[in-house]
Amino acid sequence: MPIRHCIVHLIDKKPDGSPAVLHARDTELQASQAIEHMLADLNESYNAKQGKAWGFFHAESGAHPFSGWLKEYLDSDKDFTGFTRTAVEHLQKLMEESNLSTGGHVVFAHYQQGMTDYLAIALLHHSEGVAVNDALDVTPSRHLDLGQLHLAARVNLSEWQNNKQSKQYISFIKGKNGKKVSEYFRDFIGCQEGVDGPGETRTLLKAFSDFVESEDLPEEDAREKTQALVDYASSQSKMGEPMALEELSGLIDEERPRAFYDHIRNKDYGLSPEIPADKRTLNQFRRFTGRAEGLSISFEAHLLGSKIEYDEEAGTLIIKGLPTQLTDQLKRRKD
Repeated sequence: MPIRHCIVHLIDKKPDGSPAVLHARDTELQASQAIEHMLADLNESYNAKQGKAWGFFHAESGAHPFSGWLKEYLDSDKDFTGFTRTAVEHLQKLMEESNLSTGGHVVFAHYQQGMTDYLAIALLHHSEGVAVNDALDVTPSRHLDLGQLHLAARVNLSEWQNNKQSKQYISFIKGKNGKKVSEYFRDFIGCQEGVDGPGETRTLLKAFSDFVESEDLPEEDAREKTQALVDYASSQSKMGEPMALEELSGLIDEERPRAFYDHIRNKDYGLSPEIPADKRTLNQFRRFTGRAEGLSISFEAHLLGSKIEYDEEAGTLIIKGLPTQLTDQLKRRKD
């Protein structure tokens, strides 16, 4: 992961309402193994974070100036240190106006992953711990707590510059219950939501269930394809990358790599070619399956308690909303 530029500033702000004090670096950090480890750990923590949203920049304005400063930096009209200094001063101002956040270390990192450039921004806090020194003494130790990441965003710079129609080149931690403590940070970035990650993921899973049903696949094949989808989505989520529908289609059916992709397009589910994987939604997508004496049952875990009720003592399932294809067959059998 080549790191092009990285810098850390400090905003000292107490929760008692006292003014925020900025301690800014004059030069960017020099490349080192410690910087590489920090950024790798930051990315791992960020990718694992649930409750992220995806979006794009507001039009540049006095209320949302960040994208303009970023463009100046990328166009080489402003150096990285100057860009981050201007940005962190704006963040300091928003902190004081919101009066909702404590300060912390503000990390800006411009790095490359594969062929893609990213800008990561995070507000980090310290955690108190202990360490053992060379003399085997136990001493107090302070370290950046990357596990407690609540305010962070990542801009896919390559997509922003090359795909003007995209509405998902920024991801950011949304915060639980839409708390205002994270809204000022989103305003600092100047980001608006453009893609409903959970909604898109639910639509994809619905399209997949429809596809499996339309193909009338044997249970083992359906289970393998389901596992392929979940594995791919989980892998992309872990890397912080969206799911590419064409690539997913090829993984689901290697012999007919466009079958699932064509199903999505022909049925017009309204999905983008690439969608972010929502981990919480994926975790609900598991299948219960069973086969015995001419009876085969398979259903998604999230249906349990809504369309499907299980009585453990009686050993029975109550299924509501039977598929039309099944009810039509039952009616014909009755006639």
